Amino acid sequence: MKVVTANFITCAVKDCKSFPLHFRDAKLELQELDFQAEFIQNIIPRLDWDKLQITANELGFSNISNTKPNDDALNNEQILRDLHKLLLEIQVMEGKLICGDCGHEYMIKEGIANFLLPSHLGL
Repeated sequence: MKVVTANFITCAVKDCKSFPLHFRDAKLELQELDFQAEFIQNIIPRLDWDKLQITANELGFSNISNTKPNDDALNNEQILRDLHKLLLEIQVMEGKLICGDCGHEYMIKEGIANFLLPSHLGL
């Protein structure tokens, strides 16, 4: 599961929909990819920056800026490379995503998060 994915998912439990889900016991793997500056520049406006910081800190990446990159930063190659690594190259292979509100746990195995819910929690 790529870290960027966590910035776009909410809890699937009926009447919860909490965001963000929190990584626990995450086993990370680096999967190097060609640097995609344009993709990072285009995805930044769509990210919830405060939630990304929470996720980055939970995964041990505290070098992410406290403020969303401005136009100047969007042209700073080092900032873009750091974000590229965090968002696209870091893969969560095992662990859990936990809802901060209802406490439901979503297991991550072999890089895939399981969002299937028991029938009593579903829609």
